[in-house]
Amino acid sequence: MLGRAINRSVRRRKTLYNKSISLDKNMNMGVSQLYRWTSTQNNLGKFPTIKHADNSSTNQDPSKKQFSYMVMGVTAAATLGIAQSVVNNFVGSMSASADVLALANIEFDLDTLGEGEGTTVKWQGKPLFIRHRTSEEIEAARGVDPASLRDPAQDEDRVIKSEYLVLIGICTHLGCVPIPEAGQFNGFFCPCHGSHYDTSGRIRAGPAPLNLEVPPYYFTGEGNKILVGKSAP
Repeated sequence: MLGRAINRSVRRRKTLYNKSISLDKNMNMGVSQLYRWTSTQNNLGKFPTIKHADNSSTNQDPSKKQFSYMVMGVTAAATLGIAQSVVNNFVGSMSASADVLALANIEFDLDTLGEGEGTTVKWQGKPLFIRHRTSEEIEAARGVDPASLRDPAQDEDRVIKSEYLVLIGICTHLGCVPIPEAGQFNGFFCPCHGSHYDTSGRIRAGPAPLNLEVPPYYFTGEGNKILVGKSAP
């Protein structure tokens, strides 16, 4: 009796165990199916993005294209015309006018100066000293040894005719305008820093490093006139 009861108990346990395993399998299969169904539903809610081609350039009205080309052409032509005008105006402004060219060279009649007289005229915006020297002034200028000078130069090399002296009236120190017939050598004196020039315009004392500059000039052949601004042709 006891053996049969044990056998029945064992069979019942096996039966319950087998049912438990079957239930677990069914639950796992249900979960898997539920997951797949949920995924399918989610994917159904997603729609692919559709890119629309831009047909504006291909389907543009030909008349609009022609109008655009015309506007571009007119704009380019106008720009070119403006640029040409600007260039022409600039080049024209760089060219010297007739009155400017006239001032580049000035004519002066030396007969207007008596012996021992001098004058100052404007040439190219600079003061120009013109002097009719006396015999004493010429002798004083030529009685100096050029080798003893700071800026060695012979008087004969600074004049065309010994009695007429033509100089640019700008001190070679700092660009001041010297005073004629003044200074230690009775030539030219710059009061700014005390530079003394002799009757040939050569530096003799003071801080100036060079002689007063002699501009290019020549006698025109008409009376006693000179043309300042050019060397003899």
